Amino acid sequence: MPSQGWKQLLRGACDFRGDDSYPIAAYSEFMPPPRLVRKPYGCEDLILRNDDDACGWPVVEYEEALTLRPGLDKIACQVVNALMHLSCGQSTHGISKNKLIGNYCWPDHLAKRAAELKHEHYVTMLPLALSRTQDDKGRVLWTLFGGSEQGPARPFWKSFYTAPNKELPQEQAKEFFRRLLRVVYHDSSADLEQAGLRILPCPEGNEGSSAIPWWSDGPVPKWTRELLWTKGQSLRSTKYLLTFQPFSRLPAAVQQGYLAGDLHLLPCPGSLLFWASPPYIGLHKELPLAVQIPLLHTVARHEGPAGIRVPQSGWLHEAHAGQPDPDERRGPIYNSFRRTHRWGRVYRDENELDAGGHADKLVHVLFSTSPNDMGLYDKPMARNVQLWTHDYRSLLHGPHAAQDDIQRAIDAVREGGMFGYRFYFPPMRVGKYEVFWHRPLVAYKCFKTGEPARFPEAPTGYLTAYPADRPDSSKPIELWPRLLQREPHLAALELFAHSQDPRPRQTTVNIRKLLDTRQLLDGLPLPRTLARQLLTLPKKVSLDEWLDALPERASDPGRARRLVHELREGLESHPSAAKAGKEERTRALTFEDTARRSFEETYWKTIAYLAEGRYRNKNNADCARDPATQAALSHHHSDLEALGNHLASYYTETISKARMKGKAFVGDLPFAWKTDFDYPLYGGWIHNQEGKTLERDVIVVIPGRDRTRALIMADHYDTAYMADHYEKQSGGNGARLAAAGADDNHSATAALMLGAPIFLELSRARKLACDIWLIHLTGEEFPADCMGARHLCQCLVEGTLRMRLHGGEMRDLSQTRVQGVYVLDMIAHNNDHERDVFQMAPGASRESMWLAYQAHLANEAWNASTHAWNRRPQRRGRGRSERMPDGSKVPAVAQYPELYGEIRPYYDPRSTLYNTDGQIFSDAGVPVVLFMENYDINRTGYHDSQDTMANIDLDYGAAVAAIAIEAVARAATEQPRFSSK
Repeated sequence: MPSQGWKQLLRGACDFRGDDSYPIAAYSEFMPPPRLVRKPYGCEDLILRNDDDACGWPVVEYEEALTLRPGLDKIACQVVNALMHLSCGQSTHGISKNKLIGNYCWPDHLAKRAAELKHEHYVTMLPLALSRTQDDKGRVLWTLFGGSEQGPARPFWKSFYTAPNKELPQEQAKEFFRRLLRVVYHDSSADLEQAGLRILPCPEGNEGSSAIPWWSDGPVPKWTRELLWTKGQSLRSTKYLLTFQPFSRLPAAVQQGYLAGDLHLLPCPGSLLFWASPPYIGLHKELPLAVQIPLLHTVARHEGPAGIRVPQSGWLHEAHAGQPDPDERRGPIYNSFRRTHRWGRVYRDENELDAGGHADKLVHVLFSTSPNDMGLYDKPMARNVQLWTHDYRSLLHGPHAAQDDIQRAIDAVREGGMFGYRFYFPPMRVGKYEVFWHRPLVAYKCFKTGEPARFPEAPTGYLTAYPADRPDSSKPIELWPRLLQREPHLAALELFAHSQDPRPRQTTVNIRKLLDTRQLLDGLPLPRTLARQLLTLPKKVSLDEWLDALPERASDPGRARRLVHELREGLESHPSAAKAGKEERTRALTFEDTARRSFEETYWKTIAYLAEGRYRNKNNADCARDPATQAALSHHHSDLEALGNHLASYYTETISKARMKGKAFVGDLPFAWKTDFDYPLYGGWIHNQEGKTLERDVIVVIPGRDRTRALIMADHYDTAYMADHYEKQSGGNGARLAAAGADDNHSATAALMLGAPIFLELSRARKLACDIWLIHLTGEEFPADCMGARHLCQCLVEGTLRMRLHGGEMRDLSQTRVQGVYVLDMIAHNNDHERDVFQMAPGASRESMWLAYQAHLANEAWNASTHAWNRRPQRRGRGRSERMPDGSKVPAVAQYPELYGEIRPYYDPRSTLYNTDGQIFSDAGVPVVLFMENYDINRTGYHDSQDTMANIDLDYGAAVAAIAIEAVARAATEQPRFSSK
């Protein structure tokens, strides 16, 4: 008997204590599995599992409507088309000859007669192997892995259960078959037996069926007994025979009846061939889950959230003397791959990616560390691929590969020949288990149009959870999908999908944000100001105006009015009632120190010193050893070590001035730069491997009353390589030179530095309820790729966090629980197209949303004070601050701006949490909120030579810094409503 559901699944879910038990590879080298429900550090996703439903896996309405249904439609069209073309003998079917040779689901006598079978409707009941994977935009997407490794039959019959040994009601199950016969065959019989439907199970021990261990029906519902057909029984009253037996193993009478056109086989015999391909059955014994691959080959690559993600798969031909020409009998040959990456300015539109564009040679994508192949933002992708030889022997299973495994694969490919592959992004994990959804794809050839169509009322299969180290386990934990049907969420999807709504998707996401946030905050009424900042709307539109307008924009105004009523019920009762708590919410802890001209001037000068002073080479890889870079360098050593020393010295002096010496501490978190590949181009990487240097996060510990808890304020102090110096199309010559980094990210570094004396004073006054840690993370930019955040998260999860003090003494921080992190990244450039907006982007947990609420309160408090501040003599009558091309000149005094802090949950299309260290914290389950300007990746001044003081807006940047400091102070003086365990 399989293990029982969630109780087993969550056992030991966060057990990562001990050295190297939770290593986090660079996402550019290995995109890891999304860890769902309970994260490694203890936070939980908003997954609406019912504690009374031990075997139910909730599928939210947005996943089903916006991703799964359209994705299944697209896959159904491709698969049914392929089967139709195969049956007609057309070469465009795309199912390779090698899959058909010796395939007992597609024997020769069937292949020769298939084109004559005019009664065939190509009904499929294909169980797809689906799981959620993470892409390089931080999105967790339902992804097609191929055909279910559970075999073609078991997931279908499991669909008629809701838990082990618990069947669906008989009439509900039978209604599916009645509707299928009515839609596909126009047979409106109410009684299935009278309609001529019979069921032929797969016999246990059948040689052909048992070639795959799980090719069996599994438990068949009891109500099917009245419809069973057995060998030797007459077919006279049988019109439809439901069986998953391979065609060549069917009784002769059944084969003859089908070939004569007297009998419909459900599913159509050819649809089962994907599970009966001898080469992949053999490969499955060596390469985990390889039996999924034949069906995957039939579906084109697709990236992006609008549909099901389909990774590229096919065959690679590497030419070499003495090797044969490409062999198209094996499958589709794709020798190139179109890359995406989270910093990319191209392929932001996945439709453009799917349609075509620049592609790199696949071998280079997988293995090359050549400077030209990597460019500024790419690394080899071998860890996210499965690779096998021409004779179907496993060559590489990337997710579990070590350096030696990768090198053996490189050596084999270098010899040339044919190699099969699929890009393999690991499936979703709950604790130590990998979870797959085996969902039947029921589709057919439409009688009227002759085109493929998906049957939308198909059974939904079941889920299996395997131990990640044993993906072929024959006794997985079993769960069943629960497609949620919550009315307000359904209304959000259905009422605004019509073309008359100018922004239907945005309206849906806005409604979802209100509903989800209330759920995250335990159903408590949402403060109206918080609700407004969750909405993506023009700033002049109020919450009530937007709510009032929803019914007139909806397809069903009456239903929309009910939705609006429910949304209002979830808010504070009325704007006037909210005023009672406004004074408390807008009372500030730190603005007395930050709403000053001296703060602005120091903020500007600090950024200017860090960006345009002596520190020039500030990328972790400095100095690159290629000729173009060497010729362009102003000096030939890295400045990151000196910059880290400067930060440490600054905090040592600041602590001394605050009379907190011996109570607050400065140190670092040293670690080595570990990679899957060698990067001899990068001097910084070479020095790490030679033991000449270590990377390090700089840390300041400021004590609170409860030393067992800490709140982190973080930035990254490295800078990116400048694209316009590198890219030839921008006039560059290939030189890898670090940007000045005024905005990215010294605008944030300066905020931490200026926050330190304020937090120290709060500590002296015993106002801090918990510790505040200021952490300057290293290696956020490529090629290091969030290296400092990964190291910190690994230490937190494993319980091994120790900081190194001046002189080498180590201080253990492992007993302190981090209750949240505010990551600051790029906070001082006011977007020219949408001014005075910044984002507060929380991670995927209720603790993260609580942090975002504290940040929102800080923003609200700032805005409530600006009118009074701007009436002071120094500010009265002043305009906006102007940008200054010369960093040595501080801009003139300007009015304090009111800022519009948008709260952008991780699924908001405008959240850029994914493009920062914040994603690492969120994935690990550390509560996090990103503070960032209204990000524009395409503007001048991002990752280029213009990231200087000329692009800094002092009034805006100083205000965002002040709000961030206030948010940290608030969160460190409040008892968090939620705490992970």
